Amino acid sequence: MTKQIILILCVFMCFSCSELSETKTIKLAHGLDINHSVHVAMVKMGEDLKEISEGKLALEIYPNQQLGSEREALELLQIGSLDMTKVSAGVLENFAPKLKVFGLPFVFRDKAHAYSVLDGPIGQELLNESEQYWLKGLAYYDAGSRSFYTKDKPIETPEDLKGLKIRVMESITAMNMVSALGGSPTPISWGELYTSLQQGVVDGAENNPPSFYLSRHYEVCKFYTLDEHTVLPDILLVGTPFWNRLSDQEKAWVQEAASRSVPYQRELWAKAETEALEEVKKNGVTIIRPDKSLFSEKVQSIYEQFQTDPEMAKLIQQIQETK
Repeated sequence: MTKQIILILCVFMCFSCSELSETKTIKLAHGLDINHSVHVAMVKMGEDLKEISEGKLALEIYPNQQLGSEREALELLQIGSLDMTKVSAGVLENFAPKLKVFGLPFVFRDKAHAYSVLDGPIGQELLNESEQYWLKGLAYYDAGSRSFYTKDKPIETPEDLKGLKIRVMESITAMNMVSALGGSPTPISWGELYTSLQQGVVDGAENNPPSFYLSRHYEVCKFYTLDEHTVLPDILLVGTPFWNRLSDQEKAWVQEAASRSVPYQRELWAKAETEALEEVKKNGVTIIRPDKSLFSEKVQSIYEQFQTDPEMAKLIQQIQETK
């Protein structure tokens, strides 16, 4: 009997040790191309995570909307079927309303101002905002400035948008912005946009230079207007069902790996923006640099809508006062 007990204890201990030494795999899905700076930064994050955790944690990445759209990925996080994702702040505002502030046109003076807000207490507060919706923010990735691109006519002033169907994300703020500028906002999934542009479902869209280039939308749209109406960050998130299963040590490893990837992604992004504009010009795209003040004046009505919400009005003021 004693030998049997010892044998059982040995088997149990061996099983426990093997369990402890097993690598936990974190599944991360996003909608971008593998050449995108965000994906490359995620690959680095996976390498850092493996190093930091000494092989106890690993990252498995599913790019190109393999597991669904950004909204679908968020819903998978909420129910615990997916661990991590990257979405635009514009999509996340449907789950955490305060994040609408990022979609306000011209809320940031320039990139330095945006970084100052995102890297400071306001940015951290907004990262935490989605946690009550089972989505925990880990970091911001640079997604540059969004501008309009069109098929058949250049956009030089807001008046040129009148009557045009412009693809937007599933974002109320983005829809309100296009409407304020005179266009007709049309929400379409990113994965369906190329075909929609080809078939004339929409006349144009709005996004940053690398996304315009890597999506090959320049093959259809030959006018790119750098009005830079919004500086909308990408947000790296984990689902709280997954997060709550991690030990404090594992949480620290994941956060450190995520934080390490941010400056690397920003460096890649800066290069990608320059290269994207050069490449689309080579492919026959006309780059237009309009008077931004004309666009800024047209969207002031959006700010007025937020004045009835004291909390949002205060947040906008705090952002504008950040140096």
